[in-house]
Amino acid sequence: MDLGINGKVFMVAGASSGLGYAIARKLAEEGGKVSIASRSQENIATAAATISEETTAEIRGYVFDARDANSINRWVEDTQNDFGQIDGLVINAGGPSPGFFEEFDDQAWQSAFELTLLSAVRLIRGALPALKVNGGSILTLTSSAVKEPIDILVMSNVMRSGVNSLVKSLSDDLAGDNVRINNLIPGLINTDRIDALNLFLAKRADSSPEKVRQSAEAGIPMGRYGEPGEFANAAAFLLSDQASYITGTTMVVDGGKMKSV
Repeated sequence: MDLGINGKVFMVAGASSGLGYAIARKLAEEGGKVSIASRSQENIATAAATISEETTAEIRGYVFDARDANSINRWVEDTQNDFGQIDGLVINAGGPSPGFFEEFDDQAWQSAFELTLLSAVRLIRGALPALKVNGGSILTLTSSAVKEPIDILVMSNVMRSGVNSLVKSLSDDLAGDNVRINNLIPGLINTDRIDALNLFLAKRADSSPEKVRQSAEAGIPMGRYGEPGEFANAAAFLLSDQASYITGTTMVVDGGKMKSV
């Protein structure tokens, strides 16, 4: 299937590794031009060089902090200056710290708000004028917590639900400008984030990450964790012209684990 993204420009946040990297690579494979960003100059430069070498796509790496408005605006401006346009935006950031409600103070909640919810607001606000020029697509990477709250991820439950509501609210407003916006939920995918959560759970239960993973996989109908590339395939589709009549929706990539309707 030709996704119709050849030559289009996509911004992908948090793309030095994990799901963001996988999406950036998939877009590059399909002929997209990709602007990627993360907090580490070294890591994002390595990611850009690797994807460029493997796909021959035009890709550039930028340093940005999802918690900082000036940093976000600078990345948007640099992308417009370097590529000339913006056709798609992927909102992605490392999740808030795991833990239970009574373990977090105001500072922790404020940090989670800025990282997860306010960063989405700022990125959309910054890129929207460019996206409206020719029409485009916005994709937020959220969490299964927006449908089934996770006990140890109380801050993620709250903040990512806010992002989910933001997307639904904006889908109506932006449709007239031919800008689509959707959520994409990863289940248990082989990433460093999931490895870190497994380690956290193992320590709490005096167990091992391997046992935590085995238990989790037993609850997935497909019997395994997903791969970043499988998730990236769904992301590329939602960002592409092939999804031209899809907006305001939430797609789940989880091997059938979620029980909610």
